[in-house]
Amino acid sequence: MELDDLKRSWKEQPVETTKNTNIMELIQHKSRGPVAALKRGFRKQMLIMLLMPGFIFITNSMNAEGLLRSILFWSYVVFCLFAVLYFYFDYRIATRMESMEGAVKANLEKQTFLLEKRLRWKMIGLPIITLFFILLLEVLPYVQHYRMLNTWHNLSPLIRFGAYGLLLLLQYVASRSINERKFGAHLRHLKELVKEMRD
Repeated sequence: MELDDLKRSWKEQPVETTKNTNIMELIQHKSRGPVAALKRGFRKQMLIMLLMPGFIFITNSMNAEGLLRSILFWSYVVFCLFAVLYFYFDYRIATRMESMEGAVKANLEKQTFLLEKRLRWKMIGLPIITLFFILLLEVLPYVQHYRMLNTWHNLSPLIRFGAYGLLLLLQYVASRSINERKFGAHLRHLKELVKEMRD
């Protein structure tokens, strides 16, 4: 009887190991795996945030001196640097998912939960950042004078605040759609794969 139990447990062990190995291969697939997709998304966002200030500088190169004195421009540069740092930490979390050390399932669950939490923070933070820049646009003409901002302030407050409301709405819809496509779907897929793993 004991010999039968031993045979049965011996046969079951490789199946569990194989299943976990196959799931880890799916998770860690270099081009199609959910971790690779998350890392690609974070890298792209870091690159965009690094290039945006340079793009703004090049498109305003005729007024480079004025741009370099602009509070609005430097506020945007600081925002981009913080965004790069934020996405870098997300990238590091995703990289840790590739580690096979310790309790693999527990590690994956922890990192997935952390990324989901940070994604929620991002969804809360984006409208706050947008409101900060709206406030800056409204206050800045009293501190620094720019022809473009003066033209904007000559418009009716109804038009200006209507445009701000539309911007906030578009930002909300676009950021939800982008986050779902680039991150949310991959995180859900990852959670499903982790659920299938045995401890």
